Amino acid sequence: MSSKKFLNNNKKEKTMNKVIITLCLVLFTSSAFAGSCPMMANEVDSKIKKAQELRDQGMDAHKAGDHAKSEELLGKALDLFKS
Repeated sequence: MSSKKFLNNNKKEKTMNKVIITLCLVLFTSSAFAGSCPMMANEVDSKIKKAQELRDQGMDAHKAGDHAKSEELLGKALDLFKS
């Protein structure tokens, strides 16, 4: 085998190895992050629940005439969506 053919085959082999390694990394890392979806959904659900509670308390305070407390509670509810 000539040295030129050997060098060409070696370059092709290195390129193929890089492609295979890259594909493996992409496939395995994306599947690892797939498990975080339910955890993220639970976090969203808990923020929605907490915001709803603060909203209800804020509206109760509004109806009772305590507008400062109402604004404070409603502001806290809105802050949950900013974080």
